[in-house]
Amino acid sequence: MFFTCGPNEAMVVSGFCRSPPVMVAGGRVFVLPCIQQIQRISLNTLTLNVKSEKVYTRHGVPISVTGIAQVKIQGQNKEMLAAACQMFLGKTEAEIAHIALETLEGHQRAIMAHMTVEEIYKDRQKFSEQVFKVASSDLVNMGISVVSYTLKDIHDDQDYLHSLGKARTAQVQKDARIGEAEAKRDAGIREAKAKQEKVSAQYLSEIEMAKAQRDYELKKAAYDIEVNTRRAQADLAYQLQVAKTKQQIEEQRVQVQVVERAQQVAVQEQEIARREKELEARVRKPAEAERYKLERLAEAEKSQLIMQAEAEAESVRVRGEAEAFAIGARARAEAEQMAKKAEAFQLYQEAAQLDMLLEKLPQVAEEISGPLTSANKITLVSSGSGTMGAAKVTGEVLDILTRLPESVERLTGVSISQVNHKPLRTA
Repeated sequence: MFFTCGPNEAMVVSGFCRSPPVMVAGGRVFVLPCIQQIQRISLNTLTLNVKSEKVYTRHGVPISVTGIAQVKIQGQNKEMLAAACQMFLGKTEAEIAHIALETLEGHQRAIMAHMTVEEIYKDRQKFSEQVFKVASSDLVNMGISVVSYTLKDIHDDQDYLHSLGKARTAQVQKDARIGEAEAKRDAGIREAKAKQEKVSAQYLSEIEMAKAQRDYELKKAAYDIEVNTRRAQADLAYQLQVAKTKQQIEEQRVQVQVVERAQQVAVQEQEIARREKELEARVRKPAEAERYKLERLAEAEKSQLIMQAEAEAESVRVRGEAEAFAIGARARAEAEQMAKKAEAFQLYQEAAQLDMLLEKLPQVAEEISGPLTSANKITLVSSGSGTMGAAKVTGEVLDILTRLPESVERLTGVSISQVNHKPLRTA
């Protein structure tokens, strides 16, 4: 078995034979295989997305971490290449990447379990170096070298990282309470010491009393002054420390209230922005769309009314022109007819007049009988002689008609009976 390496892959040539041929050259013996097999293994750099979901850290907080690793089979090192061939020969690049990914993910989970969330979050470089170091020592036995490892993302579902700030505030409050308790404890200790010193001074003064009563009185007074002074100082120091502690606690409380108020203001601003967007989507935009629709409809109706008015005006104008033309044509026809009648009157004179009279006689008769047709009731008064009833009415009408030529002759000077016997004159 021997290896040949290229830039992106390694080729492994192996062979076997029951009775292999032997070749001697230069004092060396070479055994030639009868059957050869060529297998390739990829030397490309593999990028792995190492995800560890909900791993419990040292303090029991579950977090999720994502890292990016660059790995490859080391083709320049024959020992590592041989180990890689034993492990991965015949496997695809995806299978090799899966094995390396599982190994890296296991080491990543193990390191997460030994660190706190704060250590991983604040010192990512340390976490990355530990994963790189542990994974490299394990993968090198497989012939794989870790080129690089970088912590890409860290998050959790419990808002632990978000609560780190709140935890810090709580820690400050806790430290303030502890400081207050320690101050009280120190004050008690100092008070006890003062009492002890007082007792010691009292004992010493009693011993000195045996020497001299005067010295006792003087020293006792001096000791009393010193004890009272120290007690007053201790009381003042205690009160000053209590005031300082209360002031610190009040400052921390005010800071907490300021932070809470800022968060409430931020939430209210978000709610206002959300309501404004909702108002924009539900009221303003539909109202603008309705206004735009009404404007378009009004413009369309206005255009339609203008076009309709223009059409009606054009129709009136055309109709007026047509009526004017018809009136003109009728006037011209009547004028032409009158001219022709005038010419006929000049040519025929009495015959034309007679023709006109005869043409109008039926109309005259119609006008004479018109009142009779519209009468609802006729009352006849007779002197007792002549015809009676409807014959009387008919006779009256015929009598009017027989007198008509005489009336015409008196009005126009034309005698119908004489015109019928005269010859026509031509111009």
